Amino acid sequence: MFTDSIRIKIIAGKGGNGIVAWRREKYMPKGGPYGGNGGRGGDVVVQGDENFFSLDRFRNKRLIKAESGGDGKPNCQQGRTGRNHVIKVPCGTLVKDPKTGVVLCDITENGQKETICTGGRGGRGNASFKSSVRRAPSFSTPGTEGEELAIELELKLIADIGLVGFPNAGKSTLINTLTHSHAKCANYPFTTLSPNLGFIETKDYRRFFIADIPGIIEGAHKNKGLGLLFLRHIERTKILFFILDITQENPVEEYQILRSEIEQYNPQILEKPSFVLLNKCDEGNFDEKIEAFRSACLDQRVLEISAKVGDGLEELKNVLFDLEELALSYS
Repeated sequence: MFTDSIRIKIIAGKGGNGIVAWRREKYMPKGGPYGGNGGRGGDVVVQGDENFFSLDRFRNKRLIKAESGGDGKPNCQQGRTGRNHVIKVPCGTLVKDPKTGVVLCDITENGQKETICTGGRGGRGNASFKSSVRRAPSFSTPGTEGEELAIELELKLIADIGLVGFPNAGKSTLINTLTHSHAKCANYPFTTLSPNLGFIETKDYRRFFIADIPGIIEGAHKNKGLGLLFLRHIERTKILFFILDITQENPVEEYQILRSEIEQYNPQILEKPSFVLLNKCDEGNFDEKIEAFRSACLDQRVLEISAKVGDGLEELKNVLFDLEELALSYS
């Protein structure tokens, strides 16, 4: 199961307690206080990791706690500092306050670290209270509790290209052909129930990631079909590819419905550079439909392809390799 949103509770480590101890050595009858301070509690840190692509690891984990600091020891020894607990998440993960929706941090890069909860301070041992007027303090202080917080992790996949289309339009077949992925394909709607991610590698070893989003239908913004649940995964893409099945009765209407549903979700997505891919062109003569579509959508660049047979994919790859130039106007 693909998990892209989860709520967990995190607790930083408690600071160690200071202790009361006395120096007891031969020839030192008035040895004095000798109790050490407690160690600091560990922090809870969120770190981006490019090796993860979902939040599945947290499905059965609702509480994450860092290590507490060690108590102080005799001979003025300080307790051990608690180890930090590092939560590794996919790049593109938002850490949010579940009550207010405020974004606490946005993990976008591999290795990026953000401290979410800070560990408690260690308590003071009686040796730290010694002064010229207090020669033999017989008390110490406990360590403070670490910070405690409920957070929501929300994943928005970071990809260069987002594939958007109706169910069974051929998005999964296309990503399988281009990236050698293994997305499920079948001749019925909603075979894709979660986003798929793949990449194409160029001759100069650049990689372009492609996100395949489960099919959208009319009324998705009213939670019909799979709703708009997965559209968050194209919010960070640089360019959109609208995949349309040319064998359908009215591809122009389907294209308009797709744009309308995305606009209901987030109008800013439509500001991205976009292309239209007319798929399944190998299944017949669709010259009139293609010409009618081009006439109705003059503002769009249209490519004719067959994801199954491979027609038109070389031209499509050339478009992908020029992606940086195409997306230059989008930031």
